[in-house]
Amino acid sequence: METTLPIPTDAEMYLGACPMRTVLGRVADKWTVLIVGLLAGAPVMRFNELKRSIGGISQKMLTQTLRDLERDGLVERKVYAEVPPRVEYALTDVGRTLCGPIGELARWANDHIAEVYAAQKAFDERNASNT
Repeated sequence: METTLPIPTDAEMYLGACPMRTVLGRVADKWTVLIVGLLAGAPVMRFNELKRSIGGISQKMLTQTLRDLERDGLVERKVYAEVPPRVEYALTDVGRTLCGPIGELARWANDHIAEVYAAQKAFDERNASNT
């Protein structure tokens, strides 16, 4: 059974109760972006493969983010009855629809990182004397 919510108006999407904010919060999260990016390049990945590939992510954060992505229908978790158990993660069809937007975001970041760093440096220099 599919539930369709009305698309919020421009004014409504900035309100605290807008359901779109929950989805945006998930897909705009840095760990989500990195996990989806990795899974976009592989049919399946195991937990430790993901952990080794994402510098700085804790086991707890990876576990929580994967659970959240699974709950949201973006990632599928498959457990194999083996000893030790094997667990694999893959993007769902809906999760794969994020690959294009995330790829564009990554390209934007790559194209503009020098400008962002220059702005940060200028800001820090201007504000160093204010402390």
